Amino acid sequence: MAHPLTALRRAAHQVDARTPETRDRALDGLRALALLAVPVGHWLLGGFTLSADDALHNASPLSSLGGLAPISWVLQMLGVFFLVGGHSSVQSLERARAKGVTYLGWLRGRSVRLLRPVLGVTAVWALLIALLPALGVPGDTVRTGATLVVQPLWYIAVYLGLTALTPLCVAAGRRLGGWSAGVLVAAVAAVDLLRYGPWAEAVPSWVGLLNILPGWLFGYQLGVLWAQGRLGRPVARVLLVGGGALFATLLLAFHYPASMVGVPGMERTNSHPPSLLVLALAATQCGAAVLLRERLGRLLTRRPLLWLPVVVVNLSAMTIFCWHQSAMLAVAVPGAAGLGAVPGLTTAPDSIGWVAARVALLPLFAAVLVAIGWFTRRFDGPWTAFSRAGKALAAAGAALFAAYALGMV
Repeated sequence: MAHPLTALRRAAHQVDARTPETRDRALDGLRALALLAVPVGHWLLGGFTLSADDALHNASPLSSLGGLAPISWVLQMLGVFFLVGGHSSVQSLERARAKGVTYLGWLRGRSVRLLRPVLGVTAVWALLIALLPALGVPGDTVRTGATLVVQPLWYIAVYLGLTALTPLCVAAGRRLGGWSAGVLVAAVAAVDLLRYGPWAEAVPSWVGLLNILPGWLFGYQLGVLWAQGRLGRPVARVLLVGGGALFATLLLAFHYPASMVGVPGMERTNSHPPSLLVLALAATQCGAAVLLRERLGRLLTRRPLLWLPVVVVNLSAMTIFCWHQSAMLAVAVPGAAGLGAVPGLTTAPDSIGWVAARVALLPLFAAVLVAIGWFTRRFDGPWTAFSRAGKALAAAGAALFAAYALGMV
């Protein structure tokens, strides 16, 4: 029997040999980093408290440990994710058109690949919402679980919207060049001035929603410019230095919240909807990503053992994204029922001891996610094994879950 390390090296070399020379490994590497940042961020910066009836409630260590906010600067990598997404969409659309595929056909194909896994996870959770209370799980715990499952899924809607705008982004890049991204920064800055400036008390809260499109489109448009050859190393240096300077200025002079994720109890948040600080961080990260592209590509080409996990993560992207919160809940719910207060799991996230215990639990969450993914990966590909009735039942379950998560039932 081969030694596990020998088998791993053999698998890595096989995957490396099968990878086309035209494959941009750096883009895959950047996508993998941004993908992994999602579960790690949610697992580290989210926690639970346990009520008297053993129900789990959402909590955040950032409420008590504000000094952990810089962790969110590293783990909030949606700017890089949208950067790679914009770049990939331009190339994908060009390949589709070269094959005679229409824009609507291309968009439908990309949408279906994203929505199948979402339909799967929400349908399964519709079943769990009915099943868990019958097994003695408190209703508040079920509600907490539904909230956590929905938490990352907003990204799918945003990403689909940006994908639909790809032809317009391409046209804007050709006509305006770098200004096509600059006007998005200006738009977000103007909205921030209204909601945080001298007139803030007179500005209705819905004005902040105007930042949703330009705020998340910024990184995507940078990716489009990158694919068009308009975002080279000189521009990347400007993004890195300028974004970093703007980020520091907004924090120190204009007192933006330090956390890049929402913190319970805080009136202002940077990400919902995105503030100018989000764009400053995205500019910094995207500038660094472009500057590191060639070095990262060479590293992944020379080191098959590094390339293998990149391939695995990219192939498991939607499984990781849709099911990582369920993996944490799969550990926390039985823990609350059988063990009560478990440090780092069901105790209040208000101490460095909790942080250390949570870090120790990350491998367990990851192992459970792998186990869940073994069964749920069938949702990612074409649903050929499902009958029409099964697909209709899954759609109905997803609709019921959405209604439950939105508080309609």
